[in-house]
Amino acid sequence: MSDTRRRVKVYTLNEDRQWDDRGTGHVSSTFVERLKGISLLVRAESDGSLLLESKISPNTAYQKQQDTLIVWSEAENYDLALSFQEKAGCDEIWEKICQVQGKDPALEITQDPIDESEEERFEEMPETSHLVELPPCELARLEEIADLVTSVLSSPIRREKLALALMSEGYMKKLLQLFQVCEDLDNREGLHHLYEIIRGVLFLNKAALFEVMFSDDCIMDVVGCLEFDPSLVQPKKHREFLTKTAKFKEVIPITDSELRQKIHQTYRVQYIQDIILPTPSVFEENFLSTLTSFIFFNKVEIVSMLQEDEKFLTEVFAQLTDEATDDGKRRELVNFFKEFCAFSQTLQPQNRDAFFKTLANLGILPALEIVMGMDDLQVRAAATDIFSYLVEFSPSMVREFVMQEPQQTDDDVLLINVVIKQMICDSDPELGGAVQLMGLLRTLIDPENMLAPTNKTEKTEFLSFFYKYCMQVLTVPLLASTVDEKNCKDLQEGSTKINPVCPDNFQTAQLLALILELLTFCVEHHTYHIKTYIMNKDLLRRVLVLMNSKHTFLALCALRFMRRIIGQKDEYYNRYIVKGNLFEPVINTLLDNGTRYNLLNSAIIELFEFIKVEDIKSLIAHIIDNYYKALESIEYVQTFKGLKGRYEQEKDRQTLRLNSRYRRDARTLDEDEDEEMWFNEDGEAIEKSRPEEEFPESYGKYMEAKKGAANGTNGANCKPATSPTSAASPNGSPAKSATPPATPVVKTAMVGLVDYPDDEDEDDEDEEQSPRKRPRLGS
Repeated sequence: MSDTRRRVKVYTLNEDRQWDDRGTGHVSSTFVERLKGISLLVRAESDGSLLLESKISPNTAYQKQQDTLIVWSEAENYDLALSFQEKAGCDEIWEKICQVQGKDPALEITQDPIDESEEERFEEMPETSHLVELPPCELARLEEIADLVTSVLSSPIRREKLALALMSEGYMKKLLQLFQVCEDLDNREGLHHLYEIIRGVLFLNKAALFEVMFSDDCIMDVVGCLEFDPSLVQPKKHREFLTKTAKFKEVIPITDSELRQKIHQTYRVQYIQDIILPTPSVFEENFLSTLTSFIFFNKVEIVSMLQEDEKFLTEVFAQLTDEATDDGKRRELVNFFKEFCAFSQTLQPQNRDAFFKTLANLGILPALEIVMGMDDLQVRAAATDIFSYLVEFSPSMVREFVMQEPQQTDDDVLLINVVIKQMICDSDPELGGAVQLMGLLRTLIDPENMLAPTNKTEKTEFLSFFYKYCMQVLTVPLLASTVDEKNCKDLQEGSTKINPVCPDNFQTAQLLALILELLTFCVEHHTYHIKTYIMNKDLLRRVLVLMNSKHTFLALCALRFMRRIIGQKDEYYNRYIVKGNLFEPVINTLLDNGTRYNLLNSAIIELFEFIKVEDIKSLIAHIIDNYYKALESIEYVQTFKGLKGRYEQEKDRQTLRLNSRYRRDARTLDEDEDEEMWFNEDGEAIEKSRPEEEFPESYGKYMEAKKGAANGTNGANCKPATSPTSAASPNGSPAKSATPPATPVVKTAMVGLVDYPDDEDEDDEDEEQSPRKRPRLGS
């Protein structure tokens, strides 16, 4: 049977002056041969492993705090703490430590830490100087007491001695009684001295003093002393705020008086640290470390006590989701959970895991689904904060919940759709809530945190769910604002749009920018799903309508979306852009921008520069064929001339390649007449089996097919010139003979019958040009 008296948590203080939980176990004191002395041993309750092995050194300063804590330092910047479940266990180990060191267990500290710079001077002092004699606690001696307290702060030794003196004979309580006298007499000078005394005592950084000062019968007098800062003309009214303005609301009655007292104490001490005390200087930042630890351990204890009271939490959830609960009560319940989750951040990772799993088992996510859809802005804001804690803790837990919802509810009330609608309907002019929610959505759809080995199908399943049920909700404002380009242009002329959503409204433009940011993230990380959605909805065309917005930041977001798509270097995207002439709004914006050298101008130039540098052939051909006349006058950058140069180089290569191929075909026919006769019998069938659209969209054949269509002929039957040196036509296709004979047709078809080994490199290069599998010429 485990001894609960000896059950402890082991803490170490990290570099950020925060306590890290090293585990829970049972402590014992025993002689360790290897360390040659009595040592503290803590073995983990889970597996019996050794969490702590620390020799009780005669020279180590141990401190007992809050009846259940023992704190000490084993080396420079290495602090340890044992937090006991029961006071009796703490007292038992404390007595053992004091026994080893030969100290009185009644003391709260076993040694006086000596600063190295003062050690030599301390040894030279007479024995009587070890004691700090406090003046009598009288009104007339307040100035003397204040000077004494202020003077010892620079000396660790004197701070320790003063702390011991203040803890004896109820001196602190006598000082606080003098405060009441001074306040009744309106003795400002005495009140100012008491401010200095109490501030100095807090900087002594002693837990035993905090236990007295922060007790129920003393803490408000401490706050009162700190109201009378000598640097202020009028005293602050902190007590009035704590007693009248700040109201303690029990959403569910707390029957545990110790828990209630701990909550009150923690709130007031946190108020003292955050509001009343000035920000400590560099030299004072360590003076309040014990105060920080005091608050930290209080919060840990509060969360633990509430978490263990399953009846209490079950009742809270029941009222939160009960339709009969009035709005005011529900607001208090949500605010309670918000504070509860905030307190949980003081827990160590393993304890925080248990905390959120407890909330999940009790139904926190279904409850949030209800309250996030309410009209009360305060409730929605608090619910959003709770949701952010859950997403930060475990995105997978949230995803698992939402994927089960379609089996139980309608699409409109899915949790993620509720989050999206709240983002869209944010009434804050700066969209603070929408920005927060967008960040949470981004975390949920980020494939980088979908790599849990326990569920390897999570990524595929969740993205399929998201694009099936949620993406259409996310894009509603975007599609509503871009019905067609004319409507968007009419906005600046004051015309009325059918849909009230307007990109030239600043708040709506901000919202659309957030949506575009999320869609751009999807393009980068969701290759298949977002590609399908963009093409099915013709989404890029709708996004580019926003290039007409008077808000430059929104036009840049639309351009960034297109830039990410082109950056994928995916021929499916490229064909979609070419087919839809989607460069037109971008080029129009560039021309409308004129000679202004701004971010919009630079971003558009960078887009075309990327296409040139990456040599994206299909896009280069489309841009030069359709827009070069409008762009050739832009000479302050060489981007468009460079695109033209790339275009001409590729056109020349294609021409040479086709001419070379036809010459080889002619030589082959002359050498084998029987093969020609065989081909004439079957050539028609072979030619029909290779339709025009299966040919690669190379520069030469692209223009050839274009001209052939205009003349009513098939581009595949174009005839090469009889001379090997015949000139290419201006559009890059081989010049046609005046009276095309039948023989060249036969030669063209023969390409499909012979495999030329020296043609492999050229074929490979052509395959890179088209996303479709190019029909091999030698198949």
